[in-house]
Amino acid sequence: DDMGLGQRIKCSLCTKALKKIQMLAGDNPDEAAVAAALKKGCRLLGRFLGKQCQKLVSRYQDQISQELQNGDTPRHICAAMGICKV
Repeated sequence: DDMGLGQRIKCSLCTKALKKIQMLAGDNPDEAAVAAALKKGCRLLGRFLGKQCQKLVSRYQDQISQELQNGDTPRHICAAMGICKV
């Protein structure tokens, strides 16, 4: 079904973006480290994915920032935002 495929693509994009951002933010990041990583992370994904990533980040920035600082996994964060199935 189309819905499932779209959902999987979004989920995969979300986890890919957050893995990149998490890597850039480093272990035990503070708010500033996460904010810098959010800016840089989307750019590293290329033009198309970067645009999608940017949308995601601007919509969920506080939540992403909070959960990365809590040490949550990208998959968990994407599920918490309702993008991936748990």
